[in-house]
Amino acid sequence: MIGFTQAYRLRRYSTPTDIPIPNKSKVWDSAEEAVKDVKSGDVLLCSGFGLAGIPDTLLGALAKHKLLNTNQLSKIIASYPGSNKNFETRYLTGKITLELVPQGTLAERLRAHAAGIPAFFTPTGANTAVEDGTIPQRYNEGGAVNGIAIQGIPKEGRDINGKRYVLETALPGDVAFVRAWKVDEVGNCVFRYAANNFSTVMAKNAKLTIVEAEKIVPIGSLSPNAIHLPGIYVDRIVPATVEKRIEIITLAKNDKSDSKDASLSPEKAAAVAQRHRIAKRAAKEIKDGFYVNLGIGMPTLVPEYLEPGVRVWLQSENGILGMGPYPTEKQLDADLINAGKETVTLLPGASVFDSSESFAMIRGGHVDVAILGAMEVSQAGDIANFMIPGKLLKGIGGAMDLVSNPDKTKVIVVMEHCSKNGKSKILKKCSLPLTGARTVSTIITELAVFNVDRAAGEMTLTDIAEGVTLEEVKAKTAGEFKVSSHLGSF
Repeated sequence: MIGFTQAYRLRRYSTPTDIPIPNKSKVWDSAEEAVKDVKSGDVLLCSGFGLAGIPDTLLGALAKHKLLNTNQLSKIIASYPGSNKNFETRYLTGKITLELVPQGTLAERLRAHAAGIPAFFTPTGANTAVEDGTIPQRYNEGGAVNGIAIQGIPKEGRDINGKRYVLETALPGDVAFVRAWKVDEVGNCVFRYAANNFSTVMAKNAKLTIVEAEKIVPIGSLSPNAIHLPGIYVDRIVPATVEKRIEIITLAKNDKSDSKDASLSPEKAAAVAQRHRIAKRAAKEIKDGFYVNLGIGMPTLVPEYLEPGVRVWLQSENGILGMGPYPTEKQLDADLINAGKETVTLLPGASVFDSSESFAMIRGGHVDVAILGAMEVSQAGDIANFMIPGKLLKGIGGAMDLVSNPDKTKVIVVMEHCSKNGKSKILKKCSLPLTGARTVSTIITELAVFNVDRAAGEMTLTDIAEGVTLEEVKAKTAGEFKVSSHLGSF
């Protein structure tokens, strides 16, 4: 038997046992006083996704102090401004400057500056208008018909280990407004569910970080294991006085919702049925245990049709892994929303995190399948789904990140086969700005399913919908395709 002894050595010099605990409070009495230093020309970082985590108290105080409104903003840097119709109109008519940035890139540019990193290479946006700099920052007064006032920002591209990357620079902020759940008096912060999103990276980034807290607690009352944002990044704390809001309340189906569906017009009922038909076919691509990201709109219908015994982990780009079904009215929570800003629940075993962590999972290829909608798809697997230059601005959102690693994350597009005016959305070559080049592996419409050979730039028809003929698919598909020798149906 071998015996072990343990020796203890008393250190002559160490941290004194009676060192006083730092207790200088960072709490301010009012938000109005805390924001007085914000001046014209400052770069303001504002956390939040949808309405989750929005620092309404601080924004309200700034509005009183500076009379803040959209007309006084000279430039916006954002990933998905399209849900704000007033802003979209102002951009399309040349009244405001917009730097459109993929959502994961935005999070990483913020994180990079906070970490002292001046720039980095990312696959997101490679071989697209982001790399080329062809997304106008500002149109001339009156809109695109009058030309471009400020061109887009071209990026340096580089091939590394056989893959294309673009160089993105860090994004510094002067002031950050953040909302947190619990904050102690020295600035340690805890965020709640999906209200974290951009909060941590923005708080770490700015020269002046002001946090509005739903609960201000004494020093020592937060477990060190629970802290998401250390107090070193926080300069001022104010009480949150504005109640949280929910942008889109989406509830679990019940008898009332079923009767509402029954009252739809025949045209709308047919459109709904068609979307569900596409989603049902897409569900067959999902296997048990997969990690899956669902885009907004039609992709969110897919979980309703998973095969018996198939259980998946749904990832939402705003910081959820293990997203559950829509809530009942009693389960509604303003801090639990999905990427489409709809209310959701969490499954047992779920986890939550910030946007930087979320997009690291996505870019790194840790998600098995991403299901997205599209305006156009090419026979080579190119996808376009974020804007019609001069006419429509949806925003990039997280789509460019989701298609940035197609060798590890299978990209499935679900969409109507033709546009409202009857034109094919499956083309030889996309006419709209690309979200990703040669990234789509499977295209599913109400008429057919195509598998795409991204390397060869070719697609093959593998399934055809019941009641649809091959001639109809050929007539409605502008892209060229082969036909599988074992053509299936759905």
